[in-house]
Amino acid sequence: MTDLEDVDLDFVRLGGTGIQTSELQFGTWRFGKETEEGNVEIGESRAHDLLDAYETAGGRYIDTADVYGGGKSEEWIGDWLADRDRERFTIASKIYWQIRDGDPNSRGTNRKNVRHRVDELLDRLGTDYVDVLYIHRWDDETPTREMMKTLNALVEAGKVHYLGASTLRPNAWKVAKANQLARDEGWEPFTVLQPRYNLVDREIEGDYLEFARSEDLAVCPWSPLGQGFLTGKYDREDGLTGESRAAESSRFEDAYLTEENFDLHDELDAVADEVDATPAQTALAWLTHREGVSAPIVGARTVDQLEENLAAAEIDLTEEQVDRLTEAKGGPYAGL
Repeated sequence: MTDLEDVDLDFVRLGGTGIQTSELQFGTWRFGKETEEGNVEIGESRAHDLLDAYETAGGRYIDTADVYGGGKSEEWIGDWLADRDRERFTIASKIYWQIRDGDPNSRGTNRKNVRHRVDELLDRLGTDYVDVLYIHRWDDETPTREMMKTLNALVEAGKVHYLGASTLRPNAWKVAKANQLARDEGWEPFTVLQPRYNLVDREIEGDYLEFARSEDLAVCPWSPLGQGFLTGKYDREDGLTGESRAAESSRFEDAYLTEENFDLHDELDAVADEVDATPAQTALAWLTHREGVSAPIVGARTVDQLEENLAAAEIDLTEEQVDRLTEAKGGPYAGL
């Protein structure tokens, strides 16, 4: 297994934009996140330790959102960045979810909400701009023209460099329509997509990926390890009988703890043994070998977990190994 001392993350082009990004991005959605018991999953001190480890490995792309930890994620990233050269890092954040009870205007991509939210997140991050601003979900209540004109104004004002759309697998056509409108009007289009994608969750294969490739849009997948299923921590026997204590919910069990997925995991384990890596590293390496994928977003609760994930960048899979993993789970797009 590769040690972190041997990891030096490369830069890859962010789709059709003019900038480059770390081949593995660091996701911070657990920063400040409270559990049902009222505990904080990752506090400020550990958050900074994780950011330190990512930086040490050559990582320069940090992904967050204004609702992560109720804003604490952005605040802690901002505090950490204060002692560093901001220009050396690519920072992405997201807006959409309602932030004030009883105020419907504090949700979505209406002009009032977007302008306010961006000013607030920039203040928390302690920076004049974000490199990528995602809409966290599609807002059907706001006219596309209003949204795109507002987002374009942020780019023209220098508060945002590039625009992205997160978690829109069924709605790629809406992004296509918005981008056509932007081109017609001379506005900034969406250039980055952030879907769920991993060895188990393959729903973007087909039209979504083909659309992204044809438009040269960056694809930066979240949940690259299938909510932990691809790390190997779930026991096959317990998982199939519904007795796995590690399972977080019945919804998770239905989606991941299936015979088909454990068969896939058997192949993942076999390839991991061949390349002297962990299942998690091998699953991440598969993603980095997929045509059209720019840079997966990895997260971790501990520095050890992050080090394991980042070491995936040093794993080189053969074409035959990539094909075996791709075809381990059947479906209409298994061979893509």
